Amino acid sequence: MSGVVVVGVDASASARKAAEVALGLAESLGASLHVVTGFESESAETFGSGSDQVTVYSGDSAQHVAESLAASKPGVQVTHFAARGKPADSLIKEAIRLDARLIVVGNRRMRGIGRLLGSVANSVAHNAPCDVYIANTYED
Repeated sequence: MSGVVVVGVDASASARKAAEVALGLAESLGASLHVVTGFESESAETFGSGSDQVTVYSGDSAQHVAESLAASKPGVQVTHFAARGKPADSLIKEAIRLDARLIVVGNRRMRGIGRLLGSVANSVAHNAPCDVYIANTYED
């Protein structure tokens, strides 16, 4: 089998876990992995201190995650894309553009008060043009 698995990421540990699940699924399916970051406004976060500081911009998350995943499983083709817009809409548009067979999202914000406010996973699950896999990214 082949095709494309699309995964949505941001700079969070939860998104990283979802991306790792997506990589394993892509490998199992003989598919490529397309890492997508959707962001409504550009923001930056600085990590480290002194000369070891690194600034990560919201639009760069897909590239950083894709490069890291590609290095861990060289047999899987990994691409990336960043889009300004709502994350769920960005994932769906990329899935349509690539005729993806699967979208992988994390389950962050699907519990507690976040459930009432809505989540990317919920929006993608209700509007996706293909199958959706919601990865359990909670620590408990």
